[in-house]
Order: sequence, then C-alpha cells, then structure tokens
Amino acid sequence: MFDKFMWGVVLGMLGGAVIASNSVKARQAIKEGQEQVMQKAQELTKSSKQKSSK
Repeated sequence: MFDKFMWGVVLGMLGGAVIASNSVKARQAIKEGQEQVMQKAQELTKSSKQKSSK
C-alpha cells in the first residue's frame, strides 16, 4: 500500500515538473512564488537581527 502511494507521489511530481517546464504561465508563477519566499525570508532575517541587537 505504501509503495503504491510513493509511486503515485513520484509520478505526480514528475508529471508536474513536465507540465511546469512546458508552460510559460506555470514557470512565471513558480518564479514569482520563489521571489515572494526570498523576500519574506529577508524580512524575517532583518527583523530578527534588529531584535537581537537591542
């Protein structure tokens, strides 16, 4: 049962990667998501540095 589940997860990831690599909109959405995550991480590191310096 677990093996079938894992194969489904792997095949789903591969299928999603193929779709994303062939779709301009999907690539753009992924890039925007990555930029948002990076900005949030930078904000969190700045705020934690400010708190630790006080």
